[in-house]
Amino acid sequence: MQRNNLFKAILIVVFLVLAIITLYPTFQVNPTQEKVDKLSQEISDLTGVPSAQVFSVFCGDIQLGSKKPDTELSKEEHQKNLENEMRTRSVRELKIKDKELIEKIVPLALNLRDTYTTKINYEAKAIKMGLDLQGGTFLVSEVNIPKLVYNLAKEKDGLDPIFNEALADYKGSDRDFIAILAEKLSDKNIQFRRFFGEQGDTDNEIREQLNKEVADAIDRTLEVLRNRIDQFGVSEPNIQKQGDRRIIIELAGIKDINRAKNVIGTTAELRFQVVESERALEDLLNKINRALRQTEDLDSTLNIVQTETDTTVAESDTTEKVATDEKIQLADLFKSKKNSVEQDSASKDTTSAIVDKNTYKEAPFTSLLRIFKGQGYEVIGVAPENRAAVEYILSLDNVKELTKDVEFLWGMDEEVIAEQQWYRLYLVRKTVEMTGRYITNAKISMGGDAQSSRAGEAEVDMTLNNEGAKIFSQLTERIINEKLAIILDGKVKSSPVVRVKIPNGRASIEGMASADEARDLALVLRAGALPAPMEFIEERTVGPSLGQDSVRKGTLAGLLGFATVVIFMIVYYNLFGLIADVALFLNLLLLMAALSGFGLTLTLPGVAGIVLTMGMAVDANVLINERIREEEKTGKTIRAAIENGYGRAFITIFDANVTTILTALVLLQFGTGPIKGFAITLFWGIAISMFTAIVVTRVIVDFMTARGMIKKLPF
Repeated sequence: MQRNNLFKAILIVVFLVLAIITLYPTFQVNPTQEKVDKLSQEISDLTGVPSAQVFSVFCGDIQLGSKKPDTELSKEEHQKNLENEMRTRSVRELKIKDKELIEKIVPLALNLRDTYTTKINYEAKAIKMGLDLQGGTFLVSEVNIPKLVYNLAKEKDGLDPIFNEALADYKGSDRDFIAILAEKLSDKNIQFRRFFGEQGDTDNEIREQLNKEVADAIDRTLEVLRNRIDQFGVSEPNIQKQGDRRIIIELAGIKDINRAKNVIGTTAELRFQVVESERALEDLLNKINRALRQTEDLDSTLNIVQTETDTTVAESDTTEKVATDEKIQLADLFKSKKNSVEQDSASKDTTSAIVDKNTYKEAPFTSLLRIFKGQGYEVIGVAPENRAAVEYILSLDNVKELTKDVEFLWGMDEEVIAEQQWYRLYLVRKTVEMTGRYITNAKISMGGDAQSSRAGEAEVDMTLNNEGAKIFSQLTERIINEKLAIILDGKVKSSPVVRVKIPNGRASIEGMASADEARDLALVLRAGALPAPMEFIEERTVGPSLGQDSVRKGTLAGLLGFATVVIFMIVYYNLFGLIADVALFLNLLLLMAALSGFGLTLTLPGVAGIVLTMGMAVDANVLINERIREEEKTGKTIRAAIENGYGRAFITIFDANVTTILTALVLLQFGTGPIKGFAITLFWGIAISMFTAIVVTRVIVDFMTARGMIKKLPF
């Protein structure tokens, strides 16, 4: 008996030590965060920049750029690299030139980086809280099924009018898009195989295949989203299907909703295409000008209104000094189609355009553009006001005839050229040389060396698989001294000049605005491309204050329940009640350690599960104490009464708890969201309460009885 109790005592001590070790990171998160805030504020006081900006500068996840892998660096080399990186960031990001000030900042920045890393490690091991406790983002997204179906069409000539009719009926309805499209085709006596499927396929077979493609696309979207969110660093995200085309996403702890949407919703279709030569570009621009001069959409007598904006560009940066830039209404520019120019969210003004009136009549298209000569090659710039006009011209049938083998693509965002805002326009060959499916890894790094103009700029380094490396090697050998466009979701991310053959299967994407942008792009490239675009139709943000209020109320409810049970047990059962309270406290400690150790998430319903567990845990001790009392009334000794009381109560406790555990397992398996959170804490709470109520209290009672501390029941 004593040997058995010794083993149980050792087991209890082991569990207690493990629980304390497991919960230690949870207790250290807030103090470490306070230290991070303090260090950020100290650097902010020295530099005058906001503390939040200081934090992002010195804690950005950018590699040191050493030629040696980190594992081969000595401790001294690694520390020296870190110090050099902090100096570089002080100069590059904070624009500091005072060397004495930089030397004051470096140790603080190193301490900040180390403390932040420690905090991240603590957070990874701490108890994770759900959306309702710490705030976060709730999104409802919808897979763009019409876009997916349109992309699956083998032949698109003549499909657009029918497709647009089906799309109009589909919007705002819950009907199946493929069924609507089938009705439209049937009304026009057109078979599905004209646009979809293979020769010989029946309409039913094609519809079945399209439905499979749609279902597969939604499943793949779920998988890609899970991969992206896992790498985004969200603890226990909730991602689930709603109906046939919607996906619910809950991201606990994510405050930057726009960044989250960009990471989640980016299609990440990456492709490589060759940029056309300057000679080919000039020839095509001349052909487009000639074609436009012959169209009826352009009137030679234009009502040009003088603009108040000075759009003259420095002469050294352009092919020619702009003589007179003036504003013209698009209704005049496209007289016969003035209602067909749609508003474009990327354009600042889609009602008018800025043109050079001296060149407009001879060059109606290039008068909307600016050609910049710098960095050894030409750059096409389009003013934001002109974007809608340029897109409209490129959509004209006679212009499309000229661009069968090439296409114009926009750059990612507006950028400053010659002190003004412009969109870049690229002419690339339509042949896709390589896609992103060959990428095996993508990570951010520091671009260029110390003498390079890109030194210190974030970029994305991609690693290709063997097949991709072979394709890329042949491609770069073939286009030496030409530009290769790296295109993400239909927009040119960068267009580096290929100087040498690249045989090692590595490529870089430059032009990142920030480390966060580079990190997010690397993330979506690693996680894979979405099979279809996504649209966010609902979004809600649970603020930190609401989450903290939930934590406060939940904690208060738990403490009140715990205190009530503790007081009742002591008053009613005296010493045995105190022993039960010790087991109850250990039960709570082990339960929180289990949540932390297994990476489970605590939600507000989970707090309710903990409170319920406290009641059920003490209920087991009530059964035991009452059994012991009954045994003592029959005249048994205190030792015999305790032995029989625990033995007979065990079956009742086991039956009650097993049925509750089975219920919790069912809820855990089939429940989602709040139900799952409740089931998690209920399952672990009941399982642990059986151990504490039966084993822990028994060891304590036997220990005290053996030493004569309990000679009769104190209740």
